[in-house]
Amino acid sequence: MDGSDRDFGRRRFLTGVGAGLFGAAAGGLVLGDVEALAAEVEGPVVTAAPDPRFSRMFQLPSFVDPRSAAVRNAMNEIGRPGGLMDAKDPLQEGPVRLVTNPELSPNNRDNVISNMTAGTTFVGQFLDHDVTFDNTSPLGTPAEPAATPNERDARLDLDSVYGGGPSVSPSLYDSRDPAKFLVSSGGRFEDLPRFSNNLRASIADPRNDENLMIAGLQVAFLLAHNRTVDDRRARNLPGDPWFYARRTMIHHWQWIVVNEFLPQIVGQPLVSDIFRNGRRWYRFNRPTIPVEFQTGTYRFGHSLIRPSYRANRTGNPDGTAFFGFIFDPAGEGQRDPVDLRGGARARRRFIGWETFFDFGGIMTQHTRPNKRIDTNISTPLFNLPLQTIASGTPPTSLPQRNLLRHLTWSMPSGQRVAAATGTPVLSSANFPELRQFGLGLEASTPLWYYILREAQLLNDGLRLGPVGGRIVAETIIGLLQMDEFSYLNNGFSPTLPSQTPGTFRMTDLLRWARVDPFTRNEPQ
Repeated sequence: MDGSDRDFGRRRFLTGVGAGLFGAAAGGLVLGDVEALAAEVEGPVVTAAPDPRFSRMFQLPSFVDPRSAAVRNAMNEIGRPGGLMDAKDPLQEGPVRLVTNPELSPNNRDNVISNMTAGTTFVGQFLDHDVTFDNTSPLGTPAEPAATPNERDARLDLDSVYGGGPSVSPSLYDSRDPAKFLVSSGGRFEDLPRFSNNLRASIADPRNDENLMIAGLQVAFLLAHNRTVDDRRARNLPGDPWFYARRTMIHHWQWIVVNEFLPQIVGQPLVSDIFRNGRRWYRFNRPTIPVEFQTGTYRFGHSLIRPSYRANRTGNPDGTAFFGFIFDPAGEGQRDPVDLRGGARARRRFIGWETFFDFGGIMTQHTRPNKRIDTNISTPLFNLPLQTIASGTPPTSLPQRNLLRHLTWSMPSGQRVAAATGTPVLSSANFPELRQFGLGLEASTPLWYYILREAQLLNDGLRLGPVGGRIVAETIIGLLQMDEFSYLNNGFSPTLPSQTPGTFRMTDLLRWARVDPFTRNEPQ
C-alpha cells in the first residue's frame, strides 16, 4: 500500500516511536511490542535523533531588554483586549452574521483571493502540535532555548496521534485489536474517545482537543489509520499492520504539508526555490525547532482564525446549521457549549468539512475562507478559556502570551532578522502605532508582530512575506530533509485513493477517513 516499501530500520524506528512522547517518555520508554515490531525491520540504520530541546536559528541580540518592566508593560498593552491588535469584531452581531456578513468586521478581512480556506488554519495548528510543545519555560521571564525541552518529536511523524504505540500508550488503542485506535461517538457522527467522568479526550496530545475543528482533524487521522489497517489486512499484505499503516499515514501527511499547505501559506515559488537552491538559514546537525519558528513566525496562524465558524450545516436539533464563536465566555461550564471549544460531546458537535475544505463541484459553494495575515487578530482570541492554556494560568489574551514569549526567548527584532537574511527591511514608518511606548519598538519590533505586518504590506495578507515565509518554509522542509525516513528521502508517491492521481490533499485524507460530506450523505 505504501508505494515505497523500504524499511524504516530498527534503530530509526525506535527513535521515531520513542522520542518526544507526551507523558510516556517521562518515565522512560517501555519497549514491549515496539521492540518486537522493530525486529521485523532489517538492518540497523544510524540516523541523528531530533534535538529534544529548542534552538536558535540566528545569533542576534534581543529586540529589547527582556527584563525591563516598561517593555513587559508594552507587550501587555499591545496585546490586551481592545488594544492595538484587537480586530474589534462586533461580537454583538452574533456568530452567524460574522460569517455571512464579513463586511461587519472591516478590520478583519476575509482571505477570499488566495487558495487558503478556513481549514488551512487548523491544518497549521495540527502541524504545530506535531512538532513542538513547550510546557516548562516561564512566560515573560528570560530562559535559554537550549535548556528548554521540546515535549514533541521535532519531526513530522504524527507522534501527537500515535503516542508511543500500542505498548507505551495502550489507552489510545482498541484492546480487542491493538493495531487500531479507539474511536468513539456519542453524537451524530464520530468523536474522540473520552473519559466518561470528565469527557477529557484520551489522545496523545491534549491540545488536539482545544477546539472542535482540531479535534475533528485528530479523529479523522485515527479513522484514516484504522481504515489503512483494514485495507492491508483485506489485501493480505505482509508485516505488522499498525507499523505499516502508521508509515503510510506519516508519508501522506508529509506530502500534504509540502505540496498543499506550504504553497498556500508561503507561495509555491519560495517552496521551489528552497528545493532548488537549498536552505540558507535552517542549518543544524539534527532536526530541531528554533524559537524564531516556534514563537516568532509560526504563530502567524493566529491571524488566520475567524471569530466564528459554521461548524456544520445540519447539526442543530431542527436540522439547521451550527454556528459558534471560536471561544465564547458564555460557553464556560455548559455541557453543550454555545461556542466551538473542545472537551464536550453532544449530537451537534461534529465538523462538516465542506465548510473548511473545497471538495469541488457543487460543494465549493459551502467552503468558507480564513482571515488574512495581518496585525488584526479576531476578538475572541483575547479571552481564551483557561482549559486551552497548558499552564492553566493567565493572561488569557493570546496576543499578550505571544508577545511575552518574545521576552522568554530574548527574541531578535524583525528588522535585525530581515537585515541578517538580506531581505528588505520595513522602516519605522511602517509601525507608527508603536512609537507611543517610547521604547523604539517601531525600529526594533517583536518578530511576530513584524512578520504579520510584513505579510499585510507586501502580500496584502494573502500569504507570508519574505522573512516570515523563509523561516517557516525552511524549518518545515529542513525537518523533512534531515529525517532519513521522511517521504522526501524514500522515493514516495501517494498511494491512497485521491481525486487527482499522483497527488494527495486534505480532502482526499478526509474521504479516506469517511468523514467527508459524500460518505455522510450530507445534502448537496
